[in-house]
Amino acid sequence: MAKINNNTTLGYEDKLWLAADKLRGSMDSSEYKHVALGLIFLKYVSDAFEEKYNNLLNEDLADPEDKDEYSSDNIFWVPKIARWNEIKKHANTAEIGKIIDLAMETIEKENTSLKGVLNKNYSRPELDKTRLGELVTLFSNLEIGTDKAKEMDMLGRVYEYFLSKFASAEGKGGGEFYTPACIVRTLVEMIEPYNGRVYDPCCGSGGMFVQSTKFIKEHQGNIRNVSIYGQELNPTTWKLAKMNLAIRRIDGNLGMHNADAFHNDLHKTLKADYILANPPFNISDWGGDRLKDDLRWKYGVPPTGNANYAWLQHMLHHLNPQTGVAGTVLANGSLSSDTSNEGTIRKNMIEKDVVECIVAMPSQLFYATGIPCCLWIMRKKKTEETKNKILFIDARNLGYMVDRKVRDLSEEDIKKIADTYHNWRKNENYEDILGFCKSSTKKEVQESNSLLTPGRYVGTEEVEDDGVSFEERMTTLTSELKKQFEESRKLDEEIKKVLGAIGYGI
Repeated sequence: MAKINNNTTLGYEDKLWLAADKLRGSMDSSEYKHVALGLIFLKYVSDAFEEKYNNLLNEDLADPEDKDEYSSDNIFWVPKIARWNEIKKHANTAEIGKIIDLAMETIEKENTSLKGVLNKNYSRPELDKTRLGELVTLFSNLEIGTDKAKEMDMLGRVYEYFLSKFASAEGKGGGEFYTPACIVRTLVEMIEPYNGRVYDPCCGSGGMFVQSTKFIKEHQGNIRNVSIYGQELNPTTWKLAKMNLAIRRIDGNLGMHNADAFHNDLHKTLKADYILANPPFNISDWGGDRLKDDLRWKYGVPPTGNANYAWLQHMLHHLNPQTGVAGTVLANGSLSSDTSNEGTIRKNMIEKDVVECIVAMPSQLFYATGIPCCLWIMRKKKTEETKNKILFIDARNLGYMVDRKVRDLSEEDIKKIADTYHNWRKNENYEDILGFCKSSTKKEVQESNSLLTPGRYVGTEEVEDDGVSFEERMTTLTSELKKQFEESRKLDEEIKKVLGAIGYGI
């Protein structure tokens, strides 16, 4: 097996995935996901600990056995029995499952923030120990201790890449824990979470938080200036998020357990500066009948059969009224639905001027579904330039097909959307572009029955005039069609002749 080291750059995630996937055997991707991601996490915490431990050994006044030395750098304390060097010694033995379970239990015991998070069933009989040992060996060759490897965020990238591959493999179920990176990057580039409190009420595996911190680093900001808050209903996905943040050394408050944001809000008093979210589309069983008098419904009571407008109002409730901005992904139906009070809620939101920008996204961006989605950007306090206005962006024609099923956005596509939004907000170098973007007044939107579908406002892109008149074009097309009909008739005659010659005349 080829060694994967810090000299590997382009495509090493693909190579690692292909190698790891070969070891899966008959295991379903939903089950194998926890086996592989748990080992990546264990490798990370061990390597991070070992690096810090060795650095402390070289400092005269430092004590490498002092736990406080590690917690101050968001590094988990790893007892000797749980360190990767001890684990890989048993990679080729039948005891490897028990060794990994013991390591996970010990790390949880020593680090209370990981309690109940780690997968501890590697010793179960149905898990092939030979394949498990081979997986340990594979990850043993993933070096992340060097400065260059850390700069490349090697293990974080591997973890994120594996999440995306599992989402693809699991289809509809995979969409519950993973939001495509291009959608997250678009939202992050639009709302620019530099300083303050970042909140995601349905955080999945934590992708919004990861991209937020990447944005801060890329723009020479300080991650310590951002506080992370989130929660997740699915217990398994909540664990993935906890591990994902830990691998990036992101200190986030995701609560002590999984929880439903509607019925058990873990951050009731939070007023966030930035909200980033991808709530489940059109969820019908959200328990709205038990929350009809909830104080969050400032714009109207959301229907019990669809949570879209409950999510929007939950986010607005948690938004800092002065500086807060929210960016969320929703199904396109949210832009025009007029059933079960949704139209009324949308009209009230437009009247109160909390909708700032709507982006129609291309279809096939999600692994879980091919339906197109839209982005909502909301603020309670707009600038003087944008007050009583809404920017509509129709990005449905952007992107490229990665394969037959999935589309992606290029960096240029993302930049085009984000730059259009920022130029509009600053009133600098912005102009309406037919077929792509339009700045509409609140009155215009209200006169259009408060529908928020971008295509209704941006119009259709003009086709360049080639100087050929309609009459000329129709004459040419009719002539070509006549020739094709004649050719078709000749082919039919030839086929009849051939069939007749072999005794199958028609």
